[in-house]
Amino acid sequence: MIQREIKRKKLIDKNIKQRESIKRETKNAVSFDQQLKIQKKLQALPRNSSPIRLRNRCWLTGRSRGYYRIFGLSRHVLREMAHDCLLPGVKKSSW
Repeated sequence: MIQREIKRKKLIDKNIKQRESIKRETKNAVSFDQQLKIQKKLQALPRNSSPIRLRNRCWLTGRSRGYYRIFGLSRHVLREMAHDCLLPGVKKSSW
C-alpha cells in the first residue's frame, strides 16, 4: 500500500499543471457543450492523478487509519513513542 501511495504521489506531481489548466478552461467555457468536451479531457487523465486520492499515512508503519497530522504518526505508534518519551511536549495522562 505504501508503494501504491508513492506511485500516486508521482502521478499527481506529473499531471498537476495539466489538470489545473483543464479546470481553468472549464470555468471559462462559454457553452455547456464546450464544458462537456473539456470534461472529457479531464476524464482522460489517469484516476490516480487526482489529489483527492492521496491518503495520509503513518511515516513509520504506513497505517492509514488513526492518523495524527501533527506528528505524522498513527495512534499506535504515537502511544508507544509517548511512553518512551520520544515526542517532545507529549506526556501520558493518568488519573
